[in-house]
Amino acid sequence: MSRDVPVVLVTGASRGLGRGIAIELAASGFSVAINYRGNAEAADETAEQCRLRAAERGESRAQEFIAFQGDISLAVDRTRLVDAVIERFGRVDALVNNAGIAPRVRADITEATEESFRELIDTNLIGPYFLTQEVVSRWLKDPIASPNASPIVGGRKIVFITSISAETASIARGEYCVAKAGLAMSSKLWATRLAEEGIQVYEVRPGIMETDMTSGVKEKYDRLIADGLVPQRRWGSPEDVGRIVRSLCSGDFSYSTGAVLYTDGGFHISRL
Repeated sequence: MSRDVPVVLVTGASRGLGRGIAIELAASGFSVAINYRGNAEAADETAEQCRLRAAERGESRAQEFIAFQGDISLAVDRTRLVDAVIERFGRVDALVNNAGIAPRVRADITEATEESFRELIDTNLIGPYFLTQEVVSRWLKDPIASPNASPIVGGRKIVFITSISAETASIARGEYCVAKAGLAMSSKLWATRLAEEGIQVYEVRPGIMETDMTSGVKEKYDRLIADGLVPQRRWGSPEDVGRIVRSLCSGDFSYSTGAVLYTDGGFHISRL
């Protein structure tokens, strides 16, 4: 692999938003480490779609798209994942903390279980928080002399994929909201800590996205969107999120560390 091809680790990239992010990065010249928890076949499909998009570009830079298994909720897997990516690619230039799960059962907060709460916190909050620590610890031991020395404009990047649920209460999935709210604060904390290190950190906050995670409530949200819940009156797509992440990783927002970028069709706008 060419040393000038930047490498991005995308967690939860076997499907959904993660796949959309990986494909958009491939279309812009990045190599992608495709993390998945259990579905190797889906991860390989993401890699193949990345190769097809990269081939469409018609450039000669040697991109690679490799799948790496790892459950980010487990400390041992987080270390193993980062070790494996660095061993294969030689480095990581950006981390996209995308992996996340929904509650197995949507339950009112008066009935939701502690087990569900712990599972969501482990995967959606503890996992990305400490995976970031794992990656950053390597970066701080091997700092880039200047932003101009990085394959990515402005230096290394961290992106947290959160949700409008970080600030929108949904009593049938309180554990998800709490985890995403914590992840939003994590982005601010890491942005503050890493600013002087030349590392930018961003939060991307998707809205109602059409993925397999929302397939069970599609009919409900079809009606709500048609009635104006989302000002742009459509579902969001993995490509919508992918294009924002691609721009962030390309260095287009190198003076905007700590920024929150909404991709929600205007859902967050306060309206009368």
